[in-house]
Amino acid sequence: MSLIAKLFGGGGKGGKAPTPQDAIQKLRETEEMLAKKQDFLEKKIDAELMTAKKNGTKNKRAALQALKRKKRYEKQLAQIDGTLSTIEFQREALENANTNTEVLKNMGFAAEAMKAAHGNMDIDKVDDLMADITEQQEVAQEISDVISRPVGFGEDYDEDELMAELEELEQEELDQNLLEIEGTADVPLPSVPSTSLPSRPAKKKEEDEDDMADLEAWAAN
Repeated sequence: MSLIAKLFGGGGKGGKAPTPQDAIQKLRETEEMLAKKQDFLEKKIDAELMTAKKNGTKNKRAALQALKRKKRYEKQLAQIDGTLSTIEFQREALENANTNTEVLKNMGFAAEAMKAAHGNMDIDKVDDLMADITEQQEVAQEISDVISRPVGFGEDYDEDELMAELEELEQEELDQNLLEIEGTADVPLPSVPSTSLPSRPAKKKEEDEDDMADLEAWAAN
């Protein structure tokens, strides 16, 4: 059984292919496992480095052994880094493929819904339907025009003749108004009376003169 088959849980030839969700989940679990291994190796590397420094020139054999183990751990760490990069790339590609698949499925579902909404309609049928609607609207307009048209019942008049008669009536009214104005100008004005106005009574005149004299005397004093 191949490593990929073990990773995705594949069986024999009749085994069911893993779903994208299952594969993505297993890749994430693998990433977590390798990340823990990274932390373990980094701690081992630090420990071996401390051992090498501690022994130094005092125990060269122990220091060299610690450095060898450190190199081995660093090599394993580098391999894990490369494996993680590969798994991450594969997981992202699988997630993108899964997303694209879902998008295509939804688009296909929407297309089927649109097709069902349109039913058996096509562009020719739509054109025919619009033509029928236009024709029926024209018929309805013609019917409305006929219904709203006043019925004559023998009262067929000539519009030009009616307008001419109306103009004649207006002219007659204008002429009559002018004649009335001219008749008013010929009426003579009233004459000035020939008799003189009555004079003031003599007694009243004398009383006024006496009042005036009294006023002048009072003013002199």
